[in-house]
Amino acid sequence: MEKELYYQIKKSVDLSKLPQIKGYDFNQKFNFAEFVNSFSNSGIQAANLGTAIEIVKTMKREKVPIFLSFTSNMISSGMREIIAYLAKHKHIAVMCTAGGGVEEDALKAHTPFYVGDFNAKGEALFEVGIGRIGNIYVTNEHYLHFEHFIREVFDELLKQQQKDNLPITPTKICAMMGKLIGKKEEYKQENSYLYWAYKNNIPVFSPGIIDGAIGDIAYFYRKTHPQFVIDPLADHLKLIDFVLDSEKTAGIILGGGISKHYMLNAQIFKEGFNYIVYISTASPTDASDSGGNQEEAITWAKIKPNALRVKVNCDASIAFPLLIAGSFVEEENR
Repeated sequence: MEKELYYQIKKSVDLSKLPQIKGYDFNQKFNFAEFVNSFSNSGIQAANLGTAIEIVKTMKREKVPIFLSFTSNMISSGMREIIAYLAKHKHIAVMCTAGGGVEEDALKAHTPFYVGDFNAKGEALFEVGIGRIGNIYVTNEHYLHFEHFIREVFDELLKQQQKDNLPITPTKICAMMGKLIGKKEEYKQENSYLYWAYKNNIPVFSPGIIDGAIGDIAYFYRKTHPQFVIDPLADHLKLIDFVLDSEKTAGIILGGGISKHYMLNAQIFKEGFNYIVYISTASPTDASDSGGNQEEAITWAKIKPNALRVKVNCDASIAFPLLIAGSFVEEENR
């Protein structure tokens, strides 16, 4: 009598046409291209990163304008140098960030930030004039230099406004910052994304630009210069017109916040991105836009239903360098 099997289940469908799960073999001589390609077959978030790399390669191959959105901590961290690389080589068409992502590029162009400790006591750092961004340390002296710098930016913009009778906008503030960073001998231009964006005529949008040191200094500047007015609506028209004039659009979204939503919302006028990559650790469970997934964005016509799309659930400081290395750098080095 044949022994009864424990598993009394239906026969599985044939999966042989799907890629097999297989990680990189470090027993062989290391090959970067093969290493990057192995992500696609590794499962979990590595597979999503592999998909993201292929989508970005497609964006590049089809010459679709890429909208890059990033939170300010990307500039606080070493992602700044990677974003500057993208601007220098004209790999992106549009950028958007929060106010901190603008001011910190100028801060770091003058004086570097330093690696600290996530668990450092706030009171102890406050007493010695250090501000903490996660495990990144910034000194009060950074902002003393910045106040002189941004006041010069405001002065130049006010002169320009009086000359051409056009409003001061966040994109003009960013462009003027990039211009002055390029002119000052004591500033290091090479790793400044604002400098390269100015040099290559890439607009940097920052709808929340006054949420930070720029806004703090603008408060006092406005007291003595009542004619100084920042008009974000003029930038809104500029961004939407750019979207409407583009046959297709592609996005790389790092994190969430106002930067993410501003880029996504502009796509409504063309019924959504054609290609989109998210890199974020945010969860959709609290119904925030930062955590909102791509299915939610489709309901608002921010992403097309047939778009090539993926979300990589990972800290962008880990996944973003790999994405750029695998899509832009690796392709260029072939």
